[in-house]
Amino acid sequence: MRALIAAATGLAVALALVLAITAIGAPPGETSPEPLLTTVPEHP
Repeated sequence: MRALIAAATGLAVALALVLAITAIGAPPGETSPEPLLTTVPEHP
């Protein structure tokens, strides 16, 4: 019986964590004004 209670408690905690993260929402996506370096510099 203890295992069943522990499993139910763990499931409830996991569900609460998922709901809390969902309520907070995703961070706003922002792009950098500087271009990314996509080429490898030449070796001397």
